[in-house]
Amino acid sequence: MATPTTVQLLWGTQQRPKRGPKPALSLDGIVDEAIAIADREGLANLSMQRLAESLGFTKMSLYRYVPGKEQLMALMLDAGMGTPPDTAAAQGDSANEAWRAGLRLWSESIYERYRAHPWAIELTVGVRPFGPNEMGWTEAALAALTGTGLTGSERLDTIVLVHGHVQSLARQTQSLGDDPGGQFAEQFAEMMAQAGDRFPAVAAAFAEEAAATASSGGSNDALNFGIERVLDGLAVLIARRSGS
Repeated sequence: MATPTTVQLLWGTQQRPKRGPKPALSLDGIVDEAIAIADREGLANLSMQRLAESLGFTKMSLYRYVPGKEQLMALMLDAGMGTPPDTAAAQGDSANEAWRAGLRLWSESIYERYRAHPWAIELTVGVRPFGPNEMGWTEAALAALTGTGLTGSERLDTIVLVHGHVQSLARQTQSLGDDPGGQFAEQFAEMMAQAGDRFPAVAAAFAEEAAATASSGGSNDALNFGIERVLDGLAVLIARRSGS
């Protein structure tokens, strides 16, 4: 039987043996275990050998289900992203702003997926085949923009813009989470104590930000601010297209 391609594995179109004993492993089980390892230990520590040991099988046993790490990572990304939210059902502040609520829901939801699986960001880079879940996220974002008057290219560019903001904030959040004991905050405070008078705008801005964070809890402030500004710009363009 021919080795399945990445597309065939992602979309479940590979030929499967019709006879023989029930397999001891399953492709879904292999992918789930790979995701668990990447979540705990990072993508750099995931190998076919490491995965095989975790499953209690030999590395050669895995190759009956997935040809190599490239195909495995494609399957991990699609499974990790899961199904997208129903952006068409999102309720806006007014009948003509449902698109805004839909994109906001989409952005917040995909951000949480990247928070749950930080390694997924790395796997979205480059030219590669999409799986059904990842394609579903694109479909959901485009569906939210239906009826806005934006062209197909503009709707796709909107997804790139919003997605880029979400990924950037997810990376920064991950970096902060890897800062044991708030080392950066201590270092920054030391820098400001020594040279704050040379950078008064920086000192003032961070002081205001710290006060605002303390009063509000600071839950996803940067994420929401960026999303809202992107949506504000889109609202202007959409209104211009509709003549209102």
